[in-house]
Formats: sequence, C-alpha cells, structure tokens
Amino acid sequence: MADPRGFMKVPRVEAGYRPAKERVYDYGEVEQTLNKNDRKLQASRCMDCGIPFCNWGCPVGSKIPEWQDALYRENLEEAYYILHSTNSFPEITGRVCPAPCEKSCVLNIHEEPVTIRENECSTVEQAFEAGIIKPNPPKFRTGKKVAVIGSGPAGLSAADLLNRAGHSVTVYEKNDAIGGLLRYGIPDFKLNKRVIDRRLEIFVDEGIDFKTNTHVGVDISKDELLENFDVILLALGAEQPRDLPVEGRDLDGVHFAMDFLTLQNRVVAGKSISGKKQISAKDKNVLVIGGGDTGSDCVGTSNRQQAKSVTQIEILPKPPEKREANNPWPYWPNTLRTSSSHKEGCERRWSLSTRRFIGENGKLKQTEVVQVEWSKDENGRWLMNEVEGTTQLLDTDLVLLSMGFTQPVHNGLLDSLGVEYDPRGNVKVNQTKQTSVNKIFAAGDTESGASLVVRAIEAGKVAARNVDAFLRKE
Repeated sequence: MADPRGFMKVPRVEAGYRPAKERVYDYGEVEQTLNKNDRKLQASRCMDCGIPFCNWGCPVGSKIPEWQDALYRENLEEAYYILHSTNSFPEITGRVCPAPCEKSCVLNIHEEPVTIRENECSTVEQAFEAGIIKPNPPKFRTGKKVAVIGSGPAGLSAADLLNRAGHSVTVYEKNDAIGGLLRYGIPDFKLNKRVIDRRLEIFVDEGIDFKTNTHVGVDISKDELLENFDVILLALGAEQPRDLPVEGRDLDGVHFAMDFLTLQNRVVAGKSISGKKQISAKDKNVLVIGGGDTGSDCVGTSNRQQAKSVTQIEILPKPPEKREANNPWPYWPNTLRTSSSHKEGCERRWSLSTRRFIGENGKLKQTEVVQVEWSKDENGRWLMNEVEGTTQLLDTDLVLLSMGFTQPVHNGLLDSLGVEYDPRGNVKVNQTKQTSVNKIFAAGDTESGASLVVRAIEAGKVAARNVDAFLRKE
C-alpha cells in the first residue's frame, strides 16, 4: 500500500482542461496533465482495499492498487507492465474511458475517488518517454495463421495477444488507416491520432501484418480467407446507426453523427474532402439528437467549426445530479454527465421527441419537437406520452443523428459468410466467441452490440484466448 492514510492527507486533484476560449480554435487534446510529484501524491490516495471494487468495475480487470503502489514508489517500469498485463493500449483508455473503476472506487462513497484514469495515462506516457516501451516480438511462431477483420479496439486487442502467442496475424481494414472507431470516430481533441500510430509502430515491429484499403468480401473473397487462414476473427464493430424515420428525414442538412465526425477527423489528418461530401457546422444552427458520448463529440466538433448555435436534445428525462437510492455505490452512477465539449457552449434539453424536419427547396430549416412524459404500465414497462400543447419549432440548419448503433452491417461480408444472428441482429457466438461457422469467431461490438472502447478491448482478449486454445487443439 502506498500510504494507509494518503486518502486522508491528500485531496483528489484533477488536471482539468485547457481554457475553453483557447481550445475551441484547435483540435489538440483538451486535457491537461499534472506534474510527476502530483501524480505520486494522487497515487498515494489508493488504499489497496481488501476487496478492490475498482478492479471489479474495470472491464479489462486492471490491477489498479498494484500499479498505483508502483507509481507511488516511482517504479515506473513495474507500474507500466502491471497496466499492460491486462490492456494492450492503456494510453488510449487513459484518455477516452469513462472510468467505471473510479465510479466503483471505495472513496467514491464520498465522491472523492482516486484519479485512476489520469494516472493511467500519465504512467504510460512517462514509460514511453523513459524508453521502457519497446517492441517485443514472439520468440517462436506456431505456424498458424489468423485473419482479423476490422482494426478497432476489439480487433487490435485480439491481434496483439494472438501475435504474442506466436500465431501469424493479418489485420484487414476497409479504410485507409488502422484504428476503426479510434481513428475516425473519436475526435482528435479527445484522442490525438499519433497515440494510435505510436502503438501501431510497435505492433508492426512485433510482426503483425496490417492491410488497409482492403474491404473483405469485395477486395478479397471469403473463400480466399477460409483457404489461407486457420481462423477468421470478425471485429467489424456495430456500424449500423439508429435512424429517425420521421417526415423530412431526406432533407439536405440531416446527417448521421458518425459521418460528420469521420469527415472532420479526415480533415484533421490532412486528407482532402470533395465539396459534395463536406458536412460543415460553420455559421449554422446545429441540433444534435442524442445525449451520449457521440453526441457530445458532435457538440465539440460543431463548436470548433464555429457553429452559430449548438443544441443537444435527449428523449429521456434529465438524469439526477447525485445518485438515487435505487442506484447505490459501487454500481455505475446513472447521473448527469457533463463533458468538456458541453462546457465550451451548448444548450442541453431533455424529454424532447422529434416529430418532423421542415425544409424549404429541399434544405432543412426547422425541427419540430414536443415534450414527452415517461411512466410505467402495470407490467413495469416504460411508456412515453407526448405532453399536449408543448410542440415547438427550432430553427435548424444542421441535424446530427446521434442515437447509437443497432447492430453490425449485415449486407456484404456477414451475409456471405452465412453466420447466424441473435435476436438483436448481432453475430451469434457461443461461450468461446465462436460463430455458427467453423473457423470463424467474433469479438466486440460485432457480437455484443455497441459499447465502450474498454469493453471491446476485453472482448478482444477473451476472443484471442479462445482462438489460441482452438488453434492449439487443432
């Protein structure tokens, strides 16, 4: 244990964000960092609880008390290797994870949890600076070959572990760069893409083969894959966005959030975008429909594109500021979350349903919304009812639909492979992540539905472990 009384001596300190008036003019990461000594002090607050609820709350099972203790003792190498033992890229989760570990921390009973996420990111960055993180290719090869389809967090996590086990791994990505959601879904102001590239360089040196601009099922057939690889691992993500089938949906100015974010990430990466494909918020009244993380990213990006106004609406009621009695610690708190993007300027509204989009000459001009109330029927099922007389017209030039994702895209590869789907439309797998087709496994959002990056990393770990067992049995 770092310091048995550390949590009593040292208050929780967060690094905070760069000034909003400064950061809205660039796409640099918004989070600041504490100095080395402050990080050590924050690590001293970890009590090394007899039952580490932080470890229980972390999807990848990070051994948090152990690496916090190593950080406090200034044993940076030990701290990094403990972190890396459960997570292929803690430098990414240290930036974009919502930190369920902190929500489960015993000190969160008093809303003063250990700064786990920030310490995680800092530990990895210090390890890179110190030259601790180096390529470590496997000392032998098994002769088995694995094709990983998709290079998001699940695919990269699985590829890393399978490569470490000695199998020859090829990762196929339909886009022009590796990373999937990490590359083109998360804005640079949350995750600088150099962070991804730095880890990819290590993966390449360790022997992983990456194939970009390769759409499996189009550029390479399923028969070629099945013939040339011992196992195929599907890590395509859940890219089918939830649509809003209301009047005016086809108007010019109504777009899916991910299309908007992807284009901006490409621009930041220096790629040219044709005029027809551009989606710009500049000088527009922007309406973001959906209150999750992707919606928040749309808010931050719209502000950086100098939108005239940004409004974010959510169909559900406003969450409480504090935990309610039916949502106790150490479970995830269903409370109001305010991101750095919200703090840059945004009107947030709840319990609003979108009735229709109104346009002129094919272009979006207004959005009609109505207040709704939520109640339960006799069977406990939630019911939504419109409140009479609450209809309102919002001046709107750009709508970004950010209502989540329903399932992986079936058309193309998945249908051609003949894999079964579960009732929700995800790829159906058994306990070992194997699909209904021999030699084909699935991991992450493809088989579980859209979730957190950290859950996708864990799903990739589980799939890799089962694929390895399958190959060794073969």
